[in-house]
Amino acid sequence: MKKLKYSIRSFRLRTLPLSVAGIILGSMLAAGDGFFNTPVFCLAIFTTLCLQILSNISNDLGDALKGTDNEQRVGPIRALQAGVLTTCDYRRLIRIFALLSVISGLTLVCIAFRSLTYKSILMLFLGGTAIVAALKYTMGKNPYGYRGLGDLFVFLFFGLLSTLGAYFLMRHSLGILLLLPATALGFLTTAVLNVNNIRDMENDARCGKNTIPVKIGEKKARIYHCILICGAFICMTFYTLFHPNGIGGFLFFLSLPLFSIHLSKMLTLSGKSLDPQLKFLSISTLLFALLSGVGQIF
Repeated sequence: MKKLKYSIRSFRLRTLPLSVAGIILGSMLAAGDGFFNTPVFCLAIFTTLCLQILSNISNDLGDALKGTDNEQRVGPIRALQAGVLTTCDYRRLIRIFALLSVISGLTLVCIAFRSLTYKSILMLFLGGTAIVAALKYTMGKNPYGYRGLGDLFVFLFFGLLSTLGAYFLMRHSLGILLLLPATALGFLTTAVLNVNNIRDMENDARCGKNTIPVKIGEKKARIYHCILICGAFICMTFYTLFHPNGIGGFLFFLSLPLFSIHLSKMLTLSGKSLDPQLKFLSISTLLFALLSGVGQIF
């Protein structure tokens, strides 16, 4: 029972709502343009959840093997730290969720396209890339998460690919303007990672994990954080102006008070006191995605 509890905890359940924000936004944008497929939407959500859990488990294992998850770490105690799960247990979980990601992804592409075309092959390639990227974040000899490239990974896969991919699965085509909402969500998901990295920067620096905050310092990391969040609202504003849908298109501004509260906290909090901001910003980002999508439908 204790192993099961820690196995589920290793999924990092609080990160899962954020991971599907791009799928929700992309699908709602497609629905606003007259295209929506319920089975595709459900499978896209499930596939993304599997990929996020795979990434989380791989991240835990990689950090544990490299000594980054230690007594000085600020966040919650991981299962390997607590001695409840072994590396073999983690590798087994990785195999399970890698397999689930492959099966779900293949089914998703088959249902979305119903034939083997260059579009379906492209989506299969991107899906395979996402699986490899999830595994290589902190694992292997030269993990990119230790070289300050984690922000780029999150921006590309949980911002651009998630949003544009969901839209493409629905409509089988893309417009250049869609880069704006996809970029907006990419900025916000990257901001969540930045909160995590600012919180952990002292321990990361000791362990050689060169995240963006470690590289540029805490003060500049907080400025970078403000730029990400402000950039998201700017991108979504321009999308609404160039893709007019009445006053409803600006519905996402209802989430602005939450982000304002968050930014005020980011200016004063540090270390462990930043931990609640991870959940707060994740929920705020999901709300931003929902409001942005709803605003384009109605």
